Amino acid sequence: MALYLYNTLTRAKDEFRPIDPKNVKLYCCGPTVYNFAHIGNLRTYIFEDLLRRTLARAGLGLTHVMNVTDVGHLQSDADEGEDKMALASKREQKSPWEIAKFYEEAFFADCRKLGILKPHIVCRATEHIKEMEDMIGCLEKKGVAYKAGGNQPNIYFDTSKFPSYTDFARLPAADLAQGRVEADENKRNPTDFVLWFTLHGSKYPNQIMKWASPWGEGFPGWHIECSAMATKYLGEHIDIHCGGIDHVNVHHTNEIAQSEACLGHKWVNYWLHGAFLELDDGKMSKSKGEFLTLQKVIDEGYSPMHYRYLCLTAHYRGPLKFSWESLDAARSAYDTLCHKADEWRAAAPGTAPVSPTAKTVIAKLDAAMQDDLNSPVALSVLWEALRNDALSVADKLAILDAADSALGLGGATLSRPELSPELQTVLAARDKARHEKNWKAADVYRAYLTSVGISLKDRPEGSSWYVSPIPARTPEQKKTEAIAAYDTLTENGFSLPQDGSSNLLKIIDGEEMAEPSSPVCYADKKG
Repeated sequence: MALYLYNTLTRAKDEFRPIDPKNVKLYCCGPTVYNFAHIGNLRTYIFEDLLRRTLARAGLGLTHVMNVTDVGHLQSDADEGEDKMALASKREQKSPWEIAKFYEEAFFADCRKLGILKPHIVCRATEHIKEMEDMIGCLEKKGVAYKAGGNQPNIYFDTSKFPSYTDFARLPAADLAQGRVEADENKRNPTDFVLWFTLHGSKYPNQIMKWASPWGEGFPGWHIECSAMATKYLGEHIDIHCGGIDHVNVHHTNEIAQSEACLGHKWVNYWLHGAFLELDDGKMSKSKGEFLTLQKVIDEGYSPMHYRYLCLTAHYRGPLKFSWESLDAARSAYDTLCHKADEWRAAAPGTAPVSPTAKTVIAKLDAAMQDDLNSPVALSVLWEALRNDALSVADKLAILDAADSALGLGGATLSRPELSPELQTVLAARDKARHEKNWKAADVYRAYLTSVGISLKDRPEGSSWYVSPIPARTPEQKKTEAIAAYDTLTENGFSLPQDGSSNLLKIIDGEEMAEPSSPVCYADKKG
């Protein structure tokens, strides 16, 4: 089955022909770690995760590289404004290195919660200054870089020396220069960009993050890092380069120019770009001040997987309008999947062969993803199959497992976290209370379990549980629910392990219950 991807380079859906099927070379632009990622940023990484999963399901080997920008990214992509890391350092009264470490860890924590596979190689800009210097030196030797700006000048890329500079964005140079409003008098052409800022030749004499270089003490421009690191880890010819649609006109245009000017040949075969997540007033942006983080979504009572599911309902190249109503719809659909999976797991007769009909459905699902990552069509194939009464439970589970592999649905009921003895006791006590029609006690236990992120689905034959978002609670509410659960357990003859009462509060505070490997859809039959 052929794989087709929309290639920004050709503005067409092209058949993907890897350089080496055993090792597809994938580079993705990573975060600038000066603040939390907003959910619009995270939508791009979800689309790149779908690409990676699709390549793997197509039987292709893969090396996935992503950079982390921890220096040199100014407020504007076009060499204007202040360094974002320096601004964050001032804002939080921490060193740029502390800022970078904190927000990098926060970014990857968000990715884990969303089921995004971590790149095989994560490379930080600050750890690759030598590689950037080498590429800048190459550009100087090729005559496409120049010095300008006083006694210790900056180093610029001369876009007039790269005749195809405007080809990628398909805009005239005058249009590409629009928005670069702070004219740099050192530039020969408005579209030229900085490869290396020196402290004396630039407007950043007090820059904290700085390195000695052949051109004087300073720091790299933003665009050079991706070219240098991608080439180091993936070689001089790359299969796929990904990023957000906002990178086309400046960042990726500049990457192509400097990379191909240095290497002397075509650098990347396929360029993929994800569209914006939009609010009512336009695209989401940190520069506007207020922005939605994944933690805010969690605090509102949603699972990270509800947001991932919402992203799957729109094609990655189309804008996605975010609203709490649309997230409610995604939650309802995703939770229904989880409950259905729970029912089927309980009813499954054990290991069963996959029928030819189920294999056909799985092939249709893969065909949708191999048609430019068409996740909305893949979801429709999944739901059509799950509603088909002619398919056996075993077939439906096989189809769901394939969809999980392709779409990253959170490992739906494939495994479950190990609960602490205290939580196992609360679950058992609630089953007993329901059996004895002690509804008051059952409600106390449910309230406590909900507080620690355990949701319940009751049926005549018993109850099942699955991991869900932990709702916001004040310390007093947490304490009240933990004490009520402990007192009710004691009153009804249940004993807890040593220090059980204090452990109930520790669990509700998040100190004892480890984060599961997959955020939702774990089920355990009780009763």
